[in-house]
Amino acid sequence: MYIVLATAVAIVLFTIGLGVILYRTESAVQSGKIRNILRASILSYLALIALFLVVLVPDIVHAAAEGGSGNGLGFLAAGLSTGLATIGAGYAVGAVGSSALGAVSENPRILGKTLIFVGLAEGIAIYGLIISIIILGQL
Repeated sequence: MYIVLATAVAIVLFTIGLGVILYRTESAVQSGKIRNILRASILSYLALIALFLVVLVPDIVHAAAEGGSGNGLGFLAAGLSTGLATIGAGYAVGAVGSSALGAVSENPRILGKTLIFVGLAEGIAIYGLIISIIILGQL
């Protein structure tokens, strides 16, 4: 399991490094090569995660089910509700925030209205956290 984790960390660091190189380079030929390597790196990372989920997780879950308390799915649901809600909130704040910034640059009087929409987008993460607290309270 540690080999899979170390490989995943190495792929992520390699992908981040290529992203930095791609960001700083201006050559179109080198940029195309780096983009292809970046795609291959991301696909190999996804394949590694799929391997981890298919091969290693069932053994861990089976071992935990023999002597565990059976609350694993509740913890998984709480983590997923918070994680997916924060991903959605990040996407929403990115879209709403950039639009709000453009609107305020054209008309500064609508700043208050745009802050309301950004706050509503951030509320998505709070909803996920509340659901997680409710789930954990039931365990």
